[in-house]
Amino acid sequence: MLTRLDRVRPFALHETMLPAAALLPTAQVAIERFLGAGRRELRQRLHGYLRWLDGAGRTASPARAQDRFAGLRWRFNDLLSQFDVFHDAITQRSEHETGVWLSGLDVAAVDALSLPARFFDPPPVICYLDRGPGGAIRRARTRLPGGGRNPVAIIRIPRERMVGHGIAASLVHEVGHQAAALLGLVRSVRLALRPLVTGRGPRERVAWSLWSRWISEVLADFWAVGKLGIAGTLGLMSVVSLPRWFVFRVNPNDPHPVPWIRVQASAALGALLHPDRQWRDLAELWRSYYPVAGSAPEVRETFAALLDTLPELAALLVGHRPGALRGAPLAGVMPAGERSSGPLLREFDTWAARPALLRAAPPTLAFAALGQARVAGRLSPEAESRVLGDLLTHWALDSTLAVARRCAGHPSSPYPITTSRRQHHERHATTRWTEPPGLDRRPAAALG
Repeated sequence: MLTRLDRVRPFALHETMLPAAALLPTAQVAIERFLGAGRRELRQRLHGYLRWLDGAGRTASPARAQDRFAGLRWRFNDLLSQFDVFHDAITQRSEHETGVWLSGLDVAAVDALSLPARFFDPPPVICYLDRGPGGAIRRARTRLPGGGRNPVAIIRIPRERMVGHGIAASLVHEVGHQAAALLGLVRSVRLALRPLVTGRGPRERVAWSLWSRWISEVLADFWAVGKLGIAGTLGLMSVVSLPRWFVFRVNPNDPHPVPWIRVQASAALGALLHPDRQWRDLAELWRSYYPVAGSAPEVRETFAALLDTLPELAALLVGHRPGALRGAPLAGVMPAGERSSGPLLREFDTWAARPALLRAAPPTLAFAALGQARVAGRLSPEAESRVLGDLLTHWALDSTLAVARRCAGHPSSPYPITTSRRQHHERHATTRWTEPPGLDRRPAAALG
């Protein structure tokens, strides 16, 4: 077993990848420290077992010796399970192009987790791809198989979203789960909902009980809409655009809201955070895709109760003041002023005139503006995919070069998202940018 343990090498010696595809240093150091501590602990226990065999174990029964050995072997498999948790996420960094894009998503995730003040200590984040329509997250500081706390947040992105419409919504939604955990939002919001769950009539109690059950996912959707504007709801719609029976299925035991209601809730939150008629239009579009008229009477009754309570729920979330935010409301830590349609289209116009500035924008702002341009018919799917791929590559490369500059002793901010926009504009003013086909240069006013 000691021989096999020695074959479990650090990822820095195990995986080959382009420098730009590598994990951010904070993530790689955290993972290697965690796994290294596990290997050292097991090696000490194995040597202790060998010493026991040479000493007191000489007179022990074979059953006793085998029992202790089986426990060590169990621990070895736990260590391998922990290794595999990170292996799946890191191996893809060796894939051509995909590895660099994943590194760019890591940078975007850090931006999505950032707030205007340091309300929590953000953990490292790494991303990987997998099959399926939806994303997932293994949050940092949660228990791993075999014990120990996960040193990084691991986000699974649906492979079918690389690279195109909806990738940002999947990423930021999962980041929202991590942020909610760091801020203690699920517990604090459920406490705020408790009087509504117990103090209303039977019809309202059913609706508020469902909202309380679903609040973890609703908060993650809130984070996506708050950071991305309408791109957050559009991405959600692309995930839950499924056969009708699934969209209308009400399962009280599922932590995910019924898809039909979930889109309505996302649009309601967006309308409060970024007021604009487009949210009402989007909600009506969703209802035209999936009309309620053909559903069962009990489903229509439940949906009616949920829609009646939705405005109160949205207002409660937007104005909620958890203790972790030190008196600030949830809406107050979102970039609401920058994520409504007008400012986003003006950003897009600026980038059309000076494309190099797009690279200087924070990742969530870039995602939001490109999504708004898609809604406005200003950006074709082909152009969007080309731009997103270029941005992910740029963020990965820029973060890698920033680390190299710091190692060489040159003062530089660690990643693009922590540098001021003015500095980025100056840094990239002479960067060559190939404008993708389909980028619409019409001014925002031309949209009416």
